[in-house]
Amino acid sequence: MTRVAAIDCGTNSIRLLVADADPATGELVELDRRMTIVRLGQGVDRTGRLAPDALERTFAACREYAAVIKEHGAQKLRFVATSASRDAENREDFVRGVQDILGVEPEVITGDQEAEFSFIGATKELTGRDDLAKPYLVVDIGGGSTELVVGEEHVRAARSVDIGCVRMTERHLVQEGVVSDPPTPGQIDAIRADIEAALDLAEQTVPLREARTLVGLAGSVTTVSAIAQNLPEYDSAAIHHSRVSYDKVREITEWLLASTHAERAAIPSMHPGRVDVIAAGALVLLSIMERIGADEVVVSEHDILDGIAWSVA
Repeated sequence: MTRVAAIDCGTNSIRLLVADADPATGELVELDRRMTIVRLGQGVDRTGRLAPDALERTFAACREYAAVIKEHGAQKLRFVATSASRDAENREDFVRGVQDILGVEPEVITGDQEAEFSFIGATKELTGRDDLAKPYLVVDIGGGSTELVVGEEHVRAARSVDIGCVRMTERHLVQEGVVSDPPTPGQIDAIRADIEAALDLAEQTVPLREARTLVGLAGSVTTVSAIAQNLPEYDSAAIHHSRVSYDKVREITEWLLASTHAERAAIPSMHPGRVDVIAAGALVLLSIMERIGADEVVVSEHDILDGIAWSVA
């Protein structure tokens, strides 16, 4: 076993996984997994820069994670940064800050690399499942971008498109610094148009409609599953490998788009950092299901973090 640490720093959240990995058996034993909403991508779509307060929130989480990694004695660490830090003019400020705290340089990976890690993390443990037909379509709905990956044991085709839940919210639902509550039909139509254009782009290189099993990753999808199950609190074990029907996803999405901030915040399984962006994220999921005619989505708690951990091991 090799004790490894993996950090995934996205547009909305930063996450840590410490695990013992055995490449010979394919076993990944989780020791610590945690997530902090830092909203690193706050305003990036509009300004092109990482905001100072967003950087400080991210560095505070890095300091916490450094202590956890030291406590567990992880032998190797890989820090992967995704959409927001790819797009920002001042990404060197981010790189220097992470190096000072964790001693490693964050790898600002491409969307294709992000897709590869997500696919490995989500599907490695599905091998041998007779009830899940191949090929898989793995969909990772992040804050700034969504990765769409088709493959069997390995990736066949992948595309990253800029329709993340934070990006769609900031682009279409924020007026004078305030999120529309609830959004207007015109705002919803504008998000829909962006999503459909992005899926058209993805289909130029990724055969989305050939997929036989849709696997959904990340906070928007797992939160939809938690709502579908009426969980009294967020429960990873109940969410992992749960299945949510198309009809249920549509029902939840329509409710989220018609709800107020207070109503969404009252959902017991809702993370406070997702209250304002969950409706856009759910709409991305629903639109993908409609595009490929999926009857259900298989929800995975194992995603890019697990793929990063395997790459270290």
